[in-house]
Amino acid sequence: MYGLLRKRKISAVFSMGGYAAGPVVMAALAARKPVVVMEPNAVPGFTNRRIGSLVTRALVTFPETSRYFPRGRTEVTGLPVRQEFFSLPSKQPEDVFSVFMTGGSQGSRTLNRAARESWPLFRQADFPIRFVLQTGQPEFEALLAAFSESKLHGEVKPFITDMPAAFAEADLVICRSGAGAVAELAAAGKPSVLVPFPFAADDHQLRNAQAFEGAGAARLVPDRELTGAKLFDLITALARDRQSLERMGSAARQLAHPGAAARAAQILEEVAQ
Repeated sequence: MYGLLRKRKISAVFSMGGYAAGPVVMAALAARKPVVVMEPNAVPGFTNRRIGSLVTRALVTFPETSRYFPRGRTEVTGLPVRQEFFSLPSKQPEDVFSVFMTGGSQGSRTLNRAARESWPLFRQADFPIRFVLQTGQPEFEALLAAFSESKLHGEVKPFITDMPAAFAEADLVICRSGAGAVAELAAAGKPSVLVPFPFAADDHQLRNAQAFEGAGAARLVPDRELTGAKLFDLITALARDRQSLERMGSAARQLAHPGAAARAAQILEEVAQ
C-alpha cells in the first residue's frame, strides 16, 4: 500500500473510517501524507479513534465529536446530503396525520413488528392517520396483507426510491439513527422518533439519537422498548401537539449542514497543497 501511494503520487488521503480504510490511512501516515477524515457519527469508529491524534483535519457532524481529535484540527462540516432534502417545503398541518416509517433498505424486524401491532390500535381508535412503511423485501408480503386488513390509509412498500418525496409527505419520521438517516432528517427539518439499532458498532446509533434528542430534534426509543402500544401512544401524543412537532423540526434543521461536500473537497485541496 505504501508503494502504491508513492507510485500514484498521492498528495493527500480522505477517509470515511471503517476497517477497510485502516491500511490505506496507516500507509499514508507512514508516508507522511496528510490525512483528512470525515466522521459522521457522534462517536468515531474504531479506525478513526485509533488514528485520531495523527490526522491533519477531522470533519465532524456533531460538535461533541471534536474531543476525539487534536484541538484546532476539527471542523463541523456535517455529512454530504442530497440537495433535494434541503429543498423540501415545510409540511402544512392536515386533518390526517402522516407517518413515514423505515428501517432502512433491508427493513427492520423491530420497526415492522411495532407497526403491525399498532395498526389495529389506530383502527380501533378511529385515528386519522396515513401510514407509509418501508418494510424491506423479506417481510413485505406478510405486512402488506396485514396492512390491507387494517383498512388504514397509506402504503406498504418493500423499498422506496424517492426518499425526499417520502419525507416531504410526512408529519413525522420514525427510523433508525445511522449517520445518513439523521443527516437527512436534519436537512429536511423533520421531527422524528429514533430507534437506534442495538448492535451497531460502538453503539454509534444510540449516540447519534442521544445527540438529536438532546438538541430537541427527536424522541429516542430503545429498540427493546418499541412495541405497537408504545408506537401508538407516541404518534397520537405528537399528532395532538403540533407545537412540539414544529419545535422538533426547527431543532432538526439547526443541525443541518448544507454545502458539506463542497467544504470537504475544499479542505482536502488545501491540505494536499
